[in-house]
Amino acid sequence: MLTPERHRLILSLLKEHGVVKLQELIERTNSSESTIRRDLVQLENENKLRRVHGGASFIHGNQLEPSYIEKTAKNIKEKQAIAKYASELIQDGDSIYLDAGTTTQELIPFLDHKGITVVTNGVNLIEPLLEKGITTYLIGGVLKPSTKALIGSRALSSLNLYRFDKCFLGVNGIDLKYGFTTPDPEEALIKQTAMGLAKENYILADHTKFNEVSFSKISSLKDATLITDNGLAKNELTSYQEHINIKVVTP
Repeated sequence: MLTPERHRLILSLLKEHGVVKLQELIERTNSSESTIRRDLVQLENENKLRRVHGGASFIHGNQLEPSYIEKTAKNIKEKQAIAKYASELIQDGDSIYLDAGTTTQELIPFLDHKGITVVTNGVNLIEPLLEKGITTYLIGGVLKPSTKALIGSRALSSLNLYRFDKCFLGVNGIDLKYGFTTPDPEEALIKQTAMGLAKENYILADHTKFNEVSFSKISSLKDATLITDNGLAKNELTSYQEHINIKVVTP
């Protein structure tokens, strides 16, 4: 098999399955391990896949995570509508986890509830929370520059000190097969942990996150209620509604 044919087959398999093991690529292309490893290096250099332990994963949509500033400028009206709806789910006295993210940050201006407490791993959320006079706890950990999120073992240990009435998270991908995903495994672990500490879990994500798959799985679709805008085609929305509780808002 010629190199371009192998590359097309490799990318086709990755697009179909998301992650494919090295041995399967060797068998499907009838090539040596050294040949496939060279192919994977070349395709990764071309930004078409990401090599992982024992195989490769497909770079689909937002696999490469945009910066916090880039995300802040996108779909502002949709994010604000989603955040406003989410704020209406909160009750006086609730303890809340707010994930680091641009959509969760849009929730803060709507937090006019009495006696609420917020725990977050988002450094950028601290100032607007304090300006609202909200009792706020920032977990420890290592600061990730691109998303302004605190991650790592210290973040996990401090997060486990709390329990929440409601947890609000952002994601990079929503997919029927792969669930909720995000590019960074450490951020995914923080999100997973927060969900496990909450009575109710909500994903705040605009329509551009649908049919996207990032490297790290956060959870299955059934594990949270999704709040999104009305930008998704009706037939696509219907297929998702069969697998997840979705609340659709109009910007």
